[in-house]
Amino acid sequence: MFNGLSQIAIITGMNLRNLPQRIGTSSVAVFGVACVVGVLIGVMSMASGFQRTMTNAGSPTTAIVMRTGATSELNSGISYEQSQLIANAPGIQRADGEPIASAELYVIVDLIKRATQSSANVPLRGVNANAFKVRDSVKIIEGRNFEEGRNELIVGRGAHTQFANLDVGSTIKFGPTEWTVVGIFSAGGGLSESELWCDVRILQNAYRRGNSFQSVRVKLTDPEALSELKTELASNPQLDMDAQLETDYLAAQAEPVSMFIKAVGYPVAILMALGAIFGAINTMYASVSTRTREIATLRALGFGSFPVAFSTLFESLVLSLIGGAIGSLVVFLLFNGYSVSTLNFSSFSQVVFDFAVTADLLIQGVFFAAIIGIIGGFFPAIRAAKLPVATALRET
Repeated sequence: MFNGLSQIAIITGMNLRNLPQRIGTSSVAVFGVACVVGVLIGVMSMASGFQRTMTNAGSPTTAIVMRTGATSELNSGISYEQSQLIANAPGIQRADGEPIASAELYVIVDLIKRATQSSANVPLRGVNANAFKVRDSVKIIEGRNFEEGRNELIVGRGAHTQFANLDVGSTIKFGPTEWTVVGIFSAGGGLSESELWCDVRILQNAYRRGNSFQSVRVKLTDPEALSELKTELASNPQLDMDAQLETDYLAAQAEPVSMFIKAVGYPVAILMALGAIFGAINTMYASVSTRTREIATLRALGFGSFPVAFSTLFESLVLSLIGGAIGSLVVFLLFNGYSVSTLNFSSFSQVVFDFAVTADLLIQGVFFAAIIGIIGGFFPAIRAAKLPVATALRET
């Protein structure tokens, strides 16, 4: 047992010390694995960033009320009278005797992307003062808040970076109405940073929506109060409404895009991994071939076939892990925090999010590299173990 471990350590150490002499062939395997891991982590960081943006937007004590059967705010409708009944339902927090509830209107407007100069759908949300109370993380970071009764906009930080004409002081026109951008707000990296906000009464008039809304966000006394609110909504014949936690609603909204990104990313990464595995196999076969006499000499001196095979497999694993580490580092440096926007299939509007190269993704990348290294080194390791000693010693 001890002798076997000693042989493994000796041969493996010798192989690793000789790697600089095979830098050309080894680099091919390292480069291939680095590309595979880079693509895998890069694509998955898109899905991760999108999910994080949607998740950060929600609070476990905030509920969203929409018409029963509505899958998004776009296909929901709530009258003023219904919004008042919802706001006064049980389970909702109060401040100074008033319920913390925000009746909101949600429309889609066209804006020009800074990067491509192409048109994109962007959400314009009409809110009242309670919108800040039901979203704890929203803060004005430049300029000021809009004034009620005026055609003024505040824009999310993400929307400001991605779309043109949204600087503070700019004037922008949607349909016949001109708006002045008066402030920029942050929302902890959440979904609201992709939106434009204005006074809900002004938006109702501009888009001829009468006195209607599409959703009511409410601050619950605690997460368990949701069931109390749902019971009240179900028992009131004047309300054909349903309530759900904001976190659950946003998770459902994020799922189609996240699934789409993963459905594209994983097959691409697997196809590239197959190429990297063949690259690793070729590299290790070449390594075994150049060390034929060295391996035969070791076998003739009494070294076993298993230590020889293990050392070849370990060399392949080391090369793959180096490639995986390089690919992970490059993607982290280039893409972590990189801001982009994409279409949210549920709301048909743009969501601005950052690539998120998380620790979990880096671990997945290293694990993926290890699998490539083990598979790529397996067959060359068997060849090294079965190499006929007498024949190999005669080879030049």
